[in-house]
Amino acid sequence: MINAGGLELDNPLCLAPLAGITTLTVREFFSSLGAGLTHTEMISCAGLVRDNAKTLDMLAVSEHESPLVVQLFASGEKILCEGAAKVLDSCKKFAALGVNMACPMPKITRNGSGAALLRRPDEACNMIRGLKGLVNLPVWVKIRKLDDDNLTLSFIERILSAGADNICIHGRTPAQRYEGIADREIIRLAAEKFPGYISASGDVKTLDDIHEYLSMGSVCVMLARGAFANAWLFEEFRGIFKTPDKKLDDLIKFAYLTKNYSGEHRAVVLLKRFAGSMIKSAHGAAELRARAMLSQNLEELIKILCEGVKKNYAC
Repeated sequence: MINAGGLELDNPLCLAPLAGITTLTVREFFSSLGAGLTHTEMISCAGLVRDNAKTLDMLAVSEHESPLVVQLFASGEKILCEGAAKVLDSCKKFAALGVNMACPMPKITRNGSGAALLRRPDEACNMIRGLKGLVNLPVWVKIRKLDDDNLTLSFIERILSAGADNICIHGRTPAQRYEGIADREIIRLAAEKFPGYISASGDVKTLDDIHEYLSMGSVCVMLARGAFANAWLFEEFRGIFKTPDKKLDDLIKFAYLTKNYSGEHRAVVLLKRFAGSMIKSAHGAAELRARAMLSQNLEELIKILCEGVKKNYAC
């Protein structure tokens, strides 16, 4: 067990929040693979306050999930606290509240939310103080690096002083969005200055990436896109290595769970995405990928993937 951000976790490898992706079945899947913690997708406090049905549906949780952080976004203290109150009224199963100050997309930043708060440190601090005064839960904040390291460290210091329990840093600036290479030096600098409070995100694709971030002093490492490239990094980090046929068994169970919860189309889309790395390494990968990507039927897609894996492994 480790202590991180006011929580006790089985391990420091966590599933990052991903908009439109980290839904209930995806989180349950990664929990089954050993994620130390998972996040909901980014949830609008304005939508919660308006009782938007689609937004409220995003609060659904499963008893089979690992410790779960609900990640919220808002443009200011009042709407954040109102949204958080709605969360606590709807569900008592969240281990912590997360605040997104990292999303660089214009549809989020144009309203003063997400990464726009990096340029509004006074309001960002008010939001954390207000939230800490409202709830008796740890508060996790996700940010991006600013153009200047000193500005980034200053922002972190102020947010921690306001009461944040954990700061997850994505090593790209908002202007970079998801391009280029994530800066790891800022993670090292922040972890040295604020030991025990910094988590890392950005370009986590291999076990070496995970161990490098941990060696820098990160208390947790967040997998985002890397979790789709190799979902089994969570198990490999704990010394569990599966053959492709066993991985496919995991994916098939996940696909049927998703079909039951969200419908066949969603199950097909996610199964294709998770199976991508397996397809790349299979015999006749180009043909297999073409057939798999054209499939719109879950049973057909599973059959194609099984045939591909059988060429090298028992399915």
